[in-house]
Amino acid sequence: MSKESNTPVVEKTANVAAENIKAFVAGGFGGVCAVLVGHPFDLTKTRLQTAPPGTYTGAIDVVKKALARDGVTGMYRGIVPPLIGVTPIFAVSFWAYDASKQLIYALTPKRESTSLSTAELATAGFLSAIPSTAITAPVERAKVLLQVQGQGGSEQKYKGVTDVIKHLYKEGGLKSIYRGSGATLMRDGPGSAAYFAAYEVTKKALTPAGSSPSDLNLGAVVFAGGMAGVAMWAIAIPPDVIKSRIQSAPNGTYSGFMDCARKTIAQDGATALWKGLGPAMARAFPANAATFLGVEASRKLLDSWF
Repeated sequence: MSKESNTPVVEKTANVAAENIKAFVAGGFGGVCAVLVGHPFDLTKTRLQTAPPGTYTGAIDVVKKALARDGVTGMYRGIVPPLIGVTPIFAVSFWAYDASKQLIYALTPKRESTSLSTAELATAGFLSAIPSTAITAPVERAKVLLQVQGQGGSEQKYKGVTDVIKHLYKEGGLKSIYRGSGATLMRDGPGSAAYFAAYEVTKKALTPAGSSPSDLNLGAVVFAGGMAGVAMWAIAIPPDVIKSRIQSAPNGTYSGFMDCARKTIAQDGATALWKGLGPAMARAFPANAATFLGVEASRKLLDSWF
């Protein structure tokens, strides 16, 4: 085969690699935006989900007690793990989403439409959660432990994220650090399917006839991103409750996802699986609007440079 005949293949491979890198970088920047906007809501949600019955009367009570105890900085307790982990988590998630869409195109060479269906977008979203869970699970474990310490007058066991990781590794090695990985995937698989599909569908609905979704203004991107967050958390709360309880409980409390679900319902009723819905939904729109604003803005900047 001649050198000239290889050129299109090389160029195509280089283009795919460049797009993957852009998705990776843009996703990481979007994740930082999400954490800065959404962490106080996330802390409130986690404390509601893990506190013993009667500790708080609701989300506002969590905020009041956090402010009274630690001031404004108390609302950002546990932010270091997600800030450290969020760049690779979101970077991997958005990269994997783009790669999964490319995989779907490759597996359907005779497709009639160049646009992916809602089901295909959801499939790509679900697949994106698989590699990102490897990073998400330990970050969530450390974050949850930092967020719940001190509530109800309990002792401050950990000094920071490094201290958490040291304690967990000493306690049970990597198995302890990665506790709750299955529950994390149970949350993020369906959640990511809803997340990315809702974003793409909303963008398409907002696109005028004859235009492309890529031409939408930032206001439309913000709205579509917010709706993506709402769609995700509408279905992700029950597995998120179980994940938080597994990750914050003492060793041996639960044997797995289903055991935690059964014990949670037996002890606190089925409504316990929806604890934290208010803060999660309050966070969903602004945090994910910020995510996609960061992703799209940085992607446009990267496209103009490369």
